[in-house]
Amino acid sequence: MTPSDPLFCFPPSPRISLAVTGQDARFPVRAIYCVGRNYREHAREMGAPTDEAPCFFMKPAHALLADSSRIPYPPFTQDFQHEVELVVALGSGGRRIAPQEAVQAIFGYAIGLDLTRRDLQAQLKKRGQPWELSKSFTGSAACSALVPAGVGRFVDSPRTIRLVVNGTLRQEGRTDEMIWPIATLISELSRYEELAAGDLLFTGTPAGVGPLAAGDRGTAEVVGECHLDFEVVTGPA
Repeated sequence: MTPSDPLFCFPPSPRISLAVTGQDARFPVRAIYCVGRNYREHAREMGAPTDEAPCFFMKPAHALLADSSRIPYPPFTQDFQHEVELVVALGSGGRRIAPQEAVQAIFGYAIGLDLTRRDLQAQLKKRGQPWELSKSFTGSAACSALVPAGVGRFVDSPRTIRLVVNGTLRQEGRTDEMIWPIATLISELSRYEELAAGDLLFTGTPAGVGPLAAGDRGTAEVVGECHLDFEVVTGPA
C-alpha cells in the first residue's frame, strides 16, 4: 500500500466488468439503466399504453451475470420471467446529450436478459410500492460479451434480437421496431441523469415474455452479432 492509496474498513468488492469481443481489456460497469415497454406489442401484452414517455428504472451493478451461463432461480417467486433485450454500453457520457450526438457515446453492444419476479412485481404494484425487489435483485441482468461499436452500427442498420428456450422460439423483434430509438433513449435519459463511461442501457424487450423454470436451457442473440447461452439452475449461479 502506498501513501496515496485509500484506506478502507474492509476490502472493497471486486469491480464488475464485461468481456469485450476481440480485446483483452474488459469493460468496467458503473451503472445499469433499463427502459420498460419500448416495443408496442410488448406494451400491449402487459396492458400498458404505448404513447407515454420512456419509463426508466435501474439495476445495481451486482445484478449483472457476466461470464456465466448459469442463471439462478431466485427465491420469493413462482413466476420468474425472461425479457430479451439489446444492451448498449457507453464509452462516454454527459448531461443533456443531443440525439445526434448520442451515437458517439456508444462503446459497444450486447444481448441481455432482464429477469423479473413477475408475480412479486404485480403484488408490489397493487400495493402502490416500489418494485425494485422484482427487477433489481442479484442475478437479474444476464449479459453477453460486448461487441465494439462501429460508427452508426445498430443505430443505422436494424438488427434482429431473439430468444430460444428449450428449442422453442419465445421472443423475436427488430431494433427498428423500438418506440424510442437508441439515440433518443440515451438523450432522454441524460436529461435526468449524468451518464458516464461504464454505463449499460437495456433497451426494452419485444413481445413474448414468459416464465423460466429450473433446468431450462436457452440462447439469446443479436442475430449474426453476439449470443448468450444459458441454463436456469436452482440455488446460486
